[in-house]
Amino acid sequence: MSPSLDPQEFAWLCTFLRNESAIIIDETKEYLVTTRLAPVLKELGLKTLSELLTQLKRRPLTAVHQRVIEAMTTNETSFFRDLHPFDTLRNDILPELVKKRGGAGLNIWCAASSTGQEPYTIAMVLREAFPDVAARSKILCTDINNTVLERTKQGLYTQLEVNRGLPAPLLLKYFDRKGQEWQVKEELRRMIDARVMNLAIPWSGVAMMDIVFIRNVLIYFDIETKRSIIGRIRKNMALDGFLFLGGAESLLNIDSDFARTMAGKSTLYKRAA
Repeated sequence: MSPSLDPQEFAWLCTFLRNESAIIIDETKEYLVTTRLAPVLKELGLKTLSELLTQLKRRPLTAVHQRVIEAMTTNETSFFRDLHPFDTLRNDILPELVKKRGGAGLNIWCAASSTGQEPYTIAMVLREAFPDVAARSKILCTDINNTVLERTKQGLYTQLEVNRGLPAPLLLKYFDRKGQEWQVKEELRRMIDARVMNLAIPWSGVAMMDIVFIRNVLIYFDIETKRSIIGRIRKNMALDGFLFLGGAESLLNIDSDFARTMAGKSTLYKRAA
């Protein structure tokens, strides 16, 4: 495999990724690009990145384009990642919204759900706290990467994955052993609606959301893309809904129609009055 691209080719690839997925790759990340695209070359039987770019320059978009975008997507996740957002969800947010909704089901959106650990964590928290409400609730799981969404639908996880953050009592209560893996029980999988979605372009068919998790995603976009994404999410949120971001993310200078608030140890956002 050719270890590198010439500067013009690398610039073209960066532009392609930005236009098709809003992923920002700068000139210092060439090693990251070549590393992540090496398996794609092997799958396609290609020897050089230049050959891959020749295929990417063809239109319309094909499975090759999608595979490259998926390879460049970061999918780091785990059950109960960072812990405190889920404590806040259980102790502060759910009681408030359940009371306001009179026990009706909630609409919750994991806007970059990866392999599903975050939405299933939310499902377990809701099921433990308000089982009747959980039975009437839906968790929309979206991601640009169809491969990880298929894993979300299946709800199958390795021993290593369930060891990362998932308490043993919840593993035994909500998972079944399937050979060397663990599968989420049907009662939780029924709560999940998994869809491929590119957050960087307008979407449709999304219900009004009570809670939105878009954690550790905005850091990969430029400021204008962040504003566009958050603006569209706001239009899909109930007036009394809650927005969770990652610990290193903020809406400062991005969207003044959200008000920053604290609950428990978490910083989150509400629609401004």
